[in-house]
Formats: sequence, C-alpha cells, structure tokens
Amino acid sequence: MHSYPEFIENMIFKFLNATTFEGYNPYRITKDGFDWEVIEPDNPWSFIGYWGDHQIIYLLKFLEFAENYYPNKLSQYFNQELFVYANVPYKIKSYVEILKNPKNTIYFDQKLAQKINLQKTMLGADGALLLSQTQEIYKVNLIEKLLATVLAKLSNFIPEAGIWLNTQRPEWNDANNALVGNGVSMVTLYYLRRFLIFFEEIVENASIENIFISEELTGFFKEIVVIFEKNKHILLGKISDTARKKMLDGLGLAGSQYRTVIYEKGFSSNKSAISNSELSQFFGLTKKFIDHTINANKRADNLYHAYNLITIENEQEISISHLPEMLEGQVAVLSSGHLSPLNSLTLLNSLRKSALYRADQNSYILYPNKQLKRFVDKNNIPLSSIEKSDLAKQLLKNGNSQIIEKDVLENVHFNGNFNNANSLKSALESLPKTYQKLIEKDRELLLTTFENIFNHKSFTGRSGTFFGYEGLGSIYWHMVSKLALAVQECCIDAIESGAENVIITELKNHYYEITEGIGVHKSPELYGAFPTDPYSHTPAGKGAQQPGMTGQVKEDILARMGELGVSVKNGLLKFQPKLLKKEEFLEERKTINYADVNHQKKELVLEKNSLFFTYCQVPVIYKLAEKDIIQVIYSEDKSISIDGLKLTSEISNQIFGRTGEVSKILVSYNENFFLT
Repeated sequence: MHSYPEFIENMIFKFLNATTFEGYNPYRITKDGFDWEVIEPDNPWSFIGYWGDHQIIYLLKFLEFAENYYPNKLSQYFNQELFVYANVPYKIKSYVEILKNPKNTIYFDQKLAQKINLQKTMLGADGALLLSQTQEIYKVNLIEKLLATVLAKLSNFIPEAGIWLNTQRPEWNDANNALVGNGVSMVTLYYLRRFLIFFEEIVENASIENIFISEELTGFFKEIVVIFEKNKHILLGKISDTARKKMLDGLGLAGSQYRTVIYEKGFSSNKSAISNSELSQFFGLTKKFIDHTINANKRADNLYHAYNLITIENEQEISISHLPEMLEGQVAVLSSGHLSPLNSLTLLNSLRKSALYRADQNSYILYPNKQLKRFVDKNNIPLSSIEKSDLAKQLLKNGNSQIIEKDVLENVHFNGNFNNANSLKSALESLPKTYQKLIEKDRELLLTTFENIFNHKSFTGRSGTFFGYEGLGSIYWHMVSKLALAVQECCIDAIESGAENVIITELKNHYYEITEGIGVHKSPELYGAFPTDPYSHTPAGKGAQQPGMTGQVKEDILARMGELGVSVKNGLLKFQPKLLKKEEFLEERKTINYADVNHQKKELVLEKNSLFFTYCQVPVIYKLAEKDIIQVIYSEDKSISIDGLKLTSEISNQIFGRTGEVSKILVSYNENFFLT
C-alpha cells in the first residue's frame, strides 16, 4: 500500500469480495480467486473451518489507509452495489447445535463443493461467487459487507468474555487450536472496538441519510440492536452468569436464523433502508458493551486478558475462567484505542516486569513459561474423590478396570487408554447393566473428577505443551513486531493528543527498548542466526528458528515508516519524524544509487547531517537546518518551497500516483527537532 497507494481500492475489493455472507474469510486468496480447506481422507492434519485470522484488524488497516489517502472515497461505495459474496461450501450449524458441541460446528456440503468447482471451470473465479434466488451473481454495497463482518462477530459476543471461537479454527496462532469451542477471544473484541470507531466516523462524515442493504441482513441487524437495547441495564454492574447466557442466546439465535434463511433460499435481492440514525444507535450501544467487557478484562497487574474460557452450566448460565496472560492480548488492547496514554504506559511498565519478558533476548514471549508435570504426577485420583463415589469403590472391589484401576502402590488412576472425557463417557456406557444405578448416581461426579485432574478445558494446544513452534518459552518475532507497531501508535497518539511530556518520553523509551530487542539490532551470536534475516521464533535455549518471509517483515516496514514520520491525513503527505533519533543522520558525505519511478538508475550525493529514503520511489532527503521547510524539486528542474512539514494535496497525489513529476523532496528540520 505504501509503495503503490492507488492500489488500495483493489485491495479492499479483493479482500471483501472473498468474504462470505456469514461474515467470514475463506482459507486464502490467490491470483485465481480464493479457496477453502477440505478434508483429505489420507491426511490426519487436514481440517475445515473459518480462521479468525486478523480479519478485523487487517481489513481495518486497509480502510484507514484508504480514508487517509483519499478522503471520502469509501463513502462513494455506500450505495453502489459493486461487492459480492464468496460462496464457500461450508454450512455453519444452528445456534442450538453449536451449543451442544461448539468444537464441531461446520458441515462440509460436498454437493455444493462439486457444483462450485464445476462453475469455476466454466466461469473462472466468478463461479465461486454467491448467486441470488434468480441465479445471478448477488451484488451489495460497502456498508453491507462491513456490517456482515461486524454482525458475525457480534452474534458470538459473550458479555465480559469476548468473541466466542466456534468456527473450528483459532485466531492467528494455530498453536492455540484446542481453544476452539471453549475459548473466547478478547483479542478480536479489542480490534472490533477500533473497527467500530472508524466505521462510525465514515458513516457520520457521509451525507447519505439511508443505506439500502439486503432485507435478510437488515432483519439480522435490527434484531442485534433490539437485543443490545433490551440488555443495556446489565451494564450497570458485574454481569451475572444467567444474564450472560440469556444475551448470548438472543445474539446467537439472530445469527443462526439469518444464516438458515440464506442456506435454504438464498438472497431475495430485495433491499431495505437503514437510516443514519439507526446506524448511530447501533454503534453507540455496541461500544458500550465492548468497553464494559474490556474494563472487566483488566487484570490486577494492569495487563489485559487475551483469551478466556467459558462453561455452559445447566443450559441457563455461562461462567468465565481466565487463561494466563498472553502477549497477543496486550498488543491488541494497545491497538484498540481504548487506553489513554497514561494507561498504555502503565500496561507497558507492567509488561516489562511480567513473566512475558525474556531478559536474555531483551524481548517478550507469547505466554508465560511453565514447568510441565512429570508423567508420574499425572492421572492420580485423590482418595477423597474415591470415597465420594460408590461406583468407583464398587469397581475397585470387583476388580473392574474399565474406568479406574489400582497400581501396586495402592494409587488409583483412570484407564490409561482414555483420551478425554468422551472416552470416559463411552466407558461408562459400556459397563455391565448391574452398575446402572451407580452410574446414574456418580456419572457427573466422575466426569468432574476427571476434568479436575486433567484440566482439559484449559488445554490450548501445542502452545501449552511444546517448547518450539510458538510453544512454551518461545519468542514469536512477528508478535514482537506487532507490539512495536502498537506502541508506536500509542506514542504518536500521546503526542497528537497533547499528553504530558513525561508520559510521551516514557512511551518512546518503551518503543526503543522493544525495537532494540528485535533481531536486526542484535549480534549473530545473540540472535543465533543472521540478524538481517526474518525468522519465525526463538525457543528457550536455542537461536532463531524457521527462516522465511514471515509476517514480521510487514510490521517492521510499517514501523520504520512511522519512525521516519511519513504519514498521510486528509490526503496530505506529511514528514513529522517524532521517533527518529539524530544519530541516524550521516556523519560524513556519501554517494548512493537508487532507481526512480521510471526505473532509471540515478546517483545522489548526500551531505553530512542528512538521511535518505524513497517514498513511492521518490527520493526524500532529510537534513538538519535552521527551520522546518520542504523543498519540492520537479523533474524539469523547477522547484517550490513549502513552510512546515506537509505537502499540498496536488503534490501528494502526484507522488501517490507515481507520475514522475516530482524528482525529489528535501525536508529541512531544526536540529532541536530530533532526540539524541
């Protein structure tokens, strides 16, 4: 986007046109369209489901970029039906079925898959798009696409817990695969808050009174608003487990009914109006619930929960339990816009003192390291639990080892072949009928004992058992770079909002400490690899592992743009490097080579106390001088000077469009502008 800003609309269309009417992304986007996961009978690792992989925040970054570079451009698409829905052969089960087994929630429609693949052979990528009841490619506007995405998350919103992970895939980190079903994401909720703030702003700035969207989605939208309105009284204090379940029932059923109508009939092509005031009411109510939940997830140590666990009890209540702190949660809440500069600083101070800080690499691990239980410490049933169960005592007395057995030291264990609670349930069902009354009496007691011993509910996947591959004690470098970018945003926000100088200075210090911990600033000995190469992670006791073009590269480039002070607001390109240090300027004269927008090789002599980079392949040279001023030099050797540090709209657009009219830009700063 930063290299070719004019591609931003194409990126937004590509992203949104690959989302389904249920509000999810397929597996991946390719040159030939998009695809989805399928079950491969001979591959035990194959699986299906919708990832929650950065869907909200990455789309939001696209939208924010577009609005900053091309103000009000997005509003042109509010009532233009130029967007489509991906037709993925997954059917999300009904809310009632999801409640029964939230780990198995998607049905793969084999017939639909065959039909889509056949259509693709005839129509190309368009063959995988959703058709209306009249068998035409169904088209909608931008507001509908954004609402479908937001409403999908809100239909899985659990007050004080987050967004329910129930589409068979986790968030970005598949080391947390086992969270699916019991897990609830605060990470998505933090990003959703920022998304809604932006969504609200672009709607308010638009002059359109009514937006026309599919009548089926309109019904879903209005049902969500009614549920939020009916339940806003619960925000006055801590929310009860009963009220939590009741609200989820309403939200979940609304989403379920919407999906069922489209699965069975398709879109009718009838559109209904949603007014600006209705959208405003929706934004206001939703933000209140989100902010209440964020506040409820602040920990005693000033960090924030990343993922929670839920238990559905007696079909009437939902209780919440918390997992240990995770780096991802801190990154997301820092990015959410919910925290003041002072609160962001408080969080970062706590993070540095927390179990997530790894001193040997001056960086942060994904989750606290822990000592795993040794084998001999597992699967030991306390004598007190045996005494409570008449079934257990009778089985031991009879020497029946289908459920439990006693070793030579008189210790009692569950059957060693059990994988999980389902194994125990099956074994109980297969016991002789003579035990039937005892089974009915002690079934729940034994299941509770089993869970207390193994705590399967808190099992996250390899993140809690492995020591590499995003496992225990592991630094995941992409997340560290995400942290750096989030803290940079906090620094810039603190400066622009007029925070106290001491807060700004301390936030900057945190930013520098985090970036200094990233590989490129380290010796090969400390990093354990070439420090200029991107690596996935660094486990405890090893150097960097898994080289490759990881997502970290993207965040590092974005963070560097921020350090250089390159930003755009209201279509104006600005050079305000509030995080750049004076020591980065050249200490002696230097000649450099670069290629311009016309692919012509050029040579440039840089003087002492200057710094060079290109933006959209236009050379930008910073130099120390007496006053802040920009000199724009054109290709035909004419130039103009601009007081201050931002360009005009005309010049900015010439650079964004890579027209070749601007030859280079010289930006002069008073040397007191920079830190030493």
